[in-house]
Amino acid sequence: MEMHGETDLRSFMDEERKKINLPRRLSFGAHQSPSESNILQYASPRPSSASATSIPLRPMSPETPWTLSPVRTSPSQPFLYHCITSLHRHEGTIFSIALTKDYIFTGSESRRIHVWKRPDCTEIGYVRANSDRVRALLACGRMLFTTHSDCKIRIWNVSVTESFRPRKITTLPKRNPFVLFPRKSSHQHRNIISCLAYNQEEKLLYTGSWDKTVKAWNVSEKRCVDSFVAHDGHINAIVVNEHDGCVFTCSSDGSVKIWRRVFGENSHILTMTLKFQLSPVNALALSLSSSTCLLYSGSSDGLINFWEKEKMSGRYNHGGFLQGHHFAVLCLVAIEDIVFSGSEDSTIRVWKREDGNCLHSCLSVIEGHHGPVRCLAASLESDNLVKCLLIYSASLDQTFKVWRVKIYPTEKANFEEPAKDPQREVVEFEMSPVLSPSWVEKKLQGDHFQ
Repeated sequence: MEMHGETDLRSFMDEERKKINLPRRLSFGAHQSPSESNILQYASPRPSSASATSIPLRPMSPETPWTLSPVRTSPSQPFLYHCITSLHRHEGTIFSIALTKDYIFTGSESRRIHVWKRPDCTEIGYVRANSDRVRALLACGRMLFTTHSDCKIRIWNVSVTESFRPRKITTLPKRNPFVLFPRKSSHQHRNIISCLAYNQEEKLLYTGSWDKTVKAWNVSEKRCVDSFVAHDGHINAIVVNEHDGCVFTCSSDGSVKIWRRVFGENSHILTMTLKFQLSPVNALALSLSSSTCLLYSGSSDGLINFWEKEKMSGRYNHGGFLQGHHFAVLCLVAIEDIVFSGSEDSTIRVWKREDGNCLHSCLSVIEGHHGPVRCLAASLESDNLVKCLLIYSASLDQTFKVWRVKIYPTEKANFEEPAKDPQREVVEFEMSPVLSPSWVEKKLQGDHFQ
């Protein structure tokens, strides 16, 4: 039976190779080859080290003391990926990506939020707003939440129709129609709204801003119900655990905090500060299952820290960190036991958590962007014998890419690699990031990932 399983896996892999026309030689430079979207990468596992000599020195936190991370070298688990779509955008940097069952939304420096059809990624239209620089996007069911340079939030109805016709539901905070010369509302953010999170059960929308505050909006009543200063620096990410209502925030001040709404009220209180470090924290991701709950945070020192929630007390204990990126971690996405991280080093790393424990391994490093990976989104296609996912990434090189990732079960890892075809030569090498000229210029100007 075991030999039969290995034979089936080899046949499956051979068929996957036949579906894609591999070029005879891969070349990377300032411009991508026309056939880049057809390149299939046989990715070898990458080690994720956490030895005593590699652990950076950090101040101890009395609440969550630093411990040795239980990460280890990846097992020889088959992992395949290839880029199925690569687009160069001429409307500036893409700041945000959001997914629904049918659509992909991308927000950039322009007023247009472009809409793509899933899964073939054909552009079907756009949502046009009155303000540009769409910093954050969030899709939930038929609703799309967007933030803009005027420090306001817009809510759109993006129901599936034969001809895509989005409809704006409201703008938060609402304008008083009886005032001819309206001033800034007291409920309005005073700086860029950088992140969004939505508690669907409570119908509460959370917004985090560079003005250091978090605001909670009742979507049904279309009003702000709470506002509080959450950090001493820019708030960069916010996520919500709908199972218990906890709200997680991270900031450039180096802290990650947990907030909880007071029972029967709209106000929120701080329940725990998970850590404080000198390096800014840029991204958060929550991994939820029936047995575990883990919070991941990515910081500018290239590390990804994670905490596990205790079942009895509900306390989050620091489990360690994932080390591998050379520069700042800018975005994170978690789907089940898989975590994707995008970095300033222009790569996307794929991490896998083992069943029943907090051991993590780096399955692969996805290379292809020529600038920092600014935002990520992911969706699960299938999870039968092979786990198949679609990864959407946007970089400061002004490219938007879609990757198909296939992860094979560990117990099937002892298959033999297909015999090399002399007419199909794939060159394997360690590629150093080739940053685009526009990114280098932004770096010199000090506006590298804002």
